This record gives sequence, C-alpha cells and structure tokens, in this order.
Amino acid sequence: MLGLENDLDEILVNGREDFLRLQGASMFITGGTGFFGKWLLASLCEAERRLKLGISIAALSRDPKSFLARFPEFDQPFINFVKGDVLGAGDLPRGSFDIGIHAAVEASAALNLNDPLKMLETNVYGTRRMMDFFGQSGVKRALFVSSGAVYGPQPLDFPTLPESYAGAPSTLNVANAYAEGKRVAELFSTLISNAKNFDLVVARCFAFVGPFLPLDTHFAIGNFIFDALGGKEIVIKGDGTPVRSYLYSSDLVEWLLAVLVRGKSSTAYNVGSEEAVTMLELAETISGCVDPKPTVHKQIPTVKIPSGGGNRYVPSTRLAREELGLKQRISLQEAIRRTVDWNQRNSKISIRG
Repeated sequence: MLGLENDLDEILVNGREDFLRLQGASMFITGGTGFFGKWLLASLCEAERRLKLGISIAALSRDPKSFLARFPEFDQPFINFVKGDVLGAGDLPRGSFDIGIHAAVEASAALNLNDPLKMLETNVYGTRRMMDFFGQSGVKRALFVSSGAVYGPQPLDFPTLPESYAGAPSTLNVANAYAEGKRVAELFSTLISNAKNFDLVVARCFAFVGPFLPLDTHFAIGNFIFDALGGKEIVIKGDGTPVRSYLYSSDLVEWLLAVLVRGKSSTAYNVGSEEAVTMLELAETISGCVDPKPTVHKQIPTVKIPSGGGNRYVPSTRLAREELGLKQRISLQEAIRRTVDWNQRNSKISIRG
C-alpha cells in the first residue's frame, strides 16, 4: 500500500497485540489526511486486512473527494470520510464511537507567524469542539495528539525534556500561539474528559521523518531532503548548532497506538527520539544518502541570535519505555535512507504528502 509495504509489515508485527485491542471498535479520527493521519489510516487498513479486526472509522477531512482522488487506497468500506473541520465547518457524524483520536495537528509556521490568533483558536477551540463531540458520542477512550512545544524553550542543562518538566512558553510572545494553544488544549481535554467520564491520554509529539512528510514547508529535515533530491546544495539557515531528534514514522505509529490502548488515563507521554543531532550533522547525514552527494552550506545571519535555551528540542522517552515497553527501532540514518528512497520512488506525491 502506497509503497509502504515493508514499513506496514513492521508496524503490524511490532504492534500486533495493540491492534488486537481495537477488535470491533468504532473510531472517530481528526487529522486523518495529514502526515500523522495517513500513517494511522494506512496502518489501520493493513491491520484490518490482515487481522480482520472488524473496525469502523469516521475520518474528518476538509476535502474528502480531493483526498481520495489522490489516495484511492484509502477508499475502503470500513472508512467513512466526513467533510468538515475542527472549527465547525460541516456536520459531525451522528451515532456513537468507542475511540476518539484528535490528531488534527495545526503546526504551520506560516500561520503561526502571519495569523497567530487563528493558530490559537484552531488549537484551543478546535480541540474543545472535538472533545465535546467525543463526550456526546459516547467515546470511552480518547487520544489527544499534543506537542513537545508545551514545555517552552529547553534549558541548556536539560539534555532531554521529561514529562514532569514544568517550564512553559512565554504568554507575552505572539510567536508562542501554537505552543500555548497546545497547553490550553491539553487542559480543555482533561477537563472535558473528566466531566464526560471518558479516558484521555496525551501524546506530546516532537519531530519526525518519513514518507508523506511535507518537503516544502517549515520542517528543516524535509527542506534538506528536498534540496538534496533536487540536486541542489543543502542550505542550513544558521550556524548548524541547534539540536533536534527525529523518530521515523513507523515507530511513530507504534508509539501512538501503544499510548492510545495502554497509556494511563490523564497521562501525557513524550513521543519522539532521544538520538540527538545538530542541524549540521543532520544535513551531512542526508547528503550521504543521496547520489550524487550534495554539498552543505551554512547561511549564517549577520545579526547574532542570543542564546539561553530554545536551540535544543529532544525529549526524554523514559516514561514510554518503562511503562509501555516502547523503543526507537529505526535509527536516524536508516530513517533518512528510507525517506529518501520512498520520495525518489514516489516523486509525484512526495512534496506535500
């Protein structure tokens, strides 16, 4: 399916027991046509085919017709695409659901920069609407896909950020509309799940790489891959010292599934990798996965940016490892290789996923 056969096979093998916990479940999913959503739906399609789970899925989409025209593989009898969005366009489906997944991740850097109020409203009011819907439709268990941005800038003396870290983004900086919106959305989700008596688990997601990742937006790793595949030099906007980590998409699905079915209610779990890498190291690794090998160029700004936190974004995954038995299976280098190979094979759909 979609050139993901090997990845999907690994997901089904490693997550088999968690998929079986979904036997007969009716599910409502937002964000089903984004990066996370495509991977979740593709994995659920494969699980339904191989394990005969008897699941049914309603997936919210702004434009189901256009999506299915691009990805007819998702036109399955057990998936009903519902036209609408989290802020109120379109009608939500009637009936009851066992499981709710709110994965409509509005993570546009352009929106956060140009219309931070819309960014805040989408994350906060969109999440409240979905959680209210979960409560009204009888959802027993819900997963909210949040972000590691809720912690604010990572202190220089914190190599990894644990879920217990009590830092926060500044509420006086409009650039924090996305991060603060996720914080409030987490609280809304908790309050509504308590009031409506359904279990809620939160996945605080960091950075990822894999097929369907947009290559022409604000994701540095996607931009680097785009440049490399286009035969251009890889341009780093800065001195290359900021540190990030990336989890491959097949690991992402396994982690989200485990958090959904086995995570403790009212608990947040970091989802990401502890394999830290500087932007320069990342660019050089990507360069080594492409033939001919592109050069790497640092575009250092003339005005020095003050240090003091914010140049590192790496989670602690101890809670997920110890409570849920999760681990990173795909190394960063292998993740990049797989992503590059997939994009080379699927150039017609790879830019915007």
